[in-house]
Amino acid sequence: MKEKKSASISVNQWPASVLLRGGRVIDPAQKLDAEADVLLSDGRVAEVGKVSAGAERIIDARGLVVAPGFIDLHVHLREPGQWQKETIASGTMAAAAGGFTCVCAMPNTSPINDLPAITRWVQEPERGAVVNVFPVAAASVASQGERLTDYFALAKAGAVGVSDDGRPLLEDRIMREALRTAAAALLPVMQHAEDTRLTEGCTMNEGATAFRLGLHGMPARAESNIVARDIELAREVGARLHVCHLSTAAALEAVRQGKRSGVPVTCEAAPHHFTLVDEDVVPYDTRFKMNPPLRSKEDREALLRGLEDGTIDAIATDHAPHAAHEKAVEFDRAPSGVIGLETALPLAIAELHVRRNVPLSRIVELLSTNPARILAKSDRGTLAPGSKAAVTLFDPAKRWRYEAAKGHSKAQNTPFDGWQLAGKVIFTIVDGRVVYGD
Repeated sequence: MKEKKSASISVNQWPASVLLRGGRVIDPAQKLDAEADVLLSDGRVAEVGKVSAGAERIIDARGLVVAPGFIDLHVHLREPGQWQKETIASGTMAAAAGGFTCVCAMPNTSPINDLPAITRWVQEPERGAVVNVFPVAAASVASQGERLTDYFALAKAGAVGVSDDGRPLLEDRIMREALRTAAAALLPVMQHAEDTRLTEGCTMNEGATAFRLGLHGMPARAESNIVARDIELAREVGARLHVCHLSTAAALEAVRQGKRSGVPVTCEAAPHHFTLVDEDVVPYDTRFKMNPPLRSKEDREALLRGLEDGTIDAIATDHAPHAAHEKAVEFDRAPSGVIGLETALPLAIAELHVRRNVPLSRIVELLSTNPARILAKSDRGTLAPGSKAAVTLFDPAKRWRYEAAKGHSKAQNTPFDGWQLAGKVIFTIVDGRVVYGD
């Protein structure tokens, strides 16, 4: 049975003050990991510690981790124009169920978000979002990679970055201009790193599995070549570069070297890339088709090390819903993408915390603190007094079975359907209001 959707409850029904009592507060931004109370008042964090003040509502947080609200840097909400896949209302409800209080909506909608009017439309209350939606606008007109959009007007309309996600900026001249203009507009360029000249007709990772299945394989250098090129351009221009859904060891090494030499480059990794490999692909099962594709064991191990050592800055889901009929075709013809908002936290706990002893504070940093830093949102990603009252409460040990059909997304295209997971979001709080749980 589905959780009750709090989006149907009026804002005015929620109390102005909420006290989270006795949880394990993890806030990497403050280097805090201790049992404490958190008082939320009028949409802000009012106090952290031993709170004696009263509140209109008290939530018993004993046994739970109390963390700054998670932020997903890479989500496809599909609106406007692709309601059969997802809506802003359904996608943000799935986000809330996964502990995300903010999501960055990618621009490959219909029409493409390349205008301030569309950027504003995505954020309108009429869309029914239950978490904060931060639009990422198209880097070029119609995402054709030929002429830049108006970055300044898009930023003014609320865009937090620019990207032609799925259609990388291939020409050096255009990418250089995008980096320079985005820097002036105080926006990061969020690049889908893929040399599409090397990947035409490719449907999974190049390797033995692709050969055995008779599928065209995507070479790792198609990603690493673009990442290396973009880092050099970012160095030249002095602009911020963010690499989306990085998936290969070679691309990660390029980022590592770029960071060491002072280039302002950040990157994200998706849970499916650090959990599964190409050998896990069930033959011709389109739930395992995504772009970038599942990579080799060596690539997966490199990503896990990068998540541990700080080279990878954030975990982002690349939540990419599709209607069932769209995926129910031959592997070659099926669209790429998997959903992931409701499984990101437990997969991170399983792969990083349980199997590799990575502290929960690092997972919170990857899901909350660092994404806020990348977006330059100083009042998010922390529970410091005065920050936004965006909070995720989760039980890191709670075991549960994920069933996609019972999830909140309209889509069910996931390879994790039926998995037994540990780590469950119990409450998600946005602007001081419980939008999931209870």
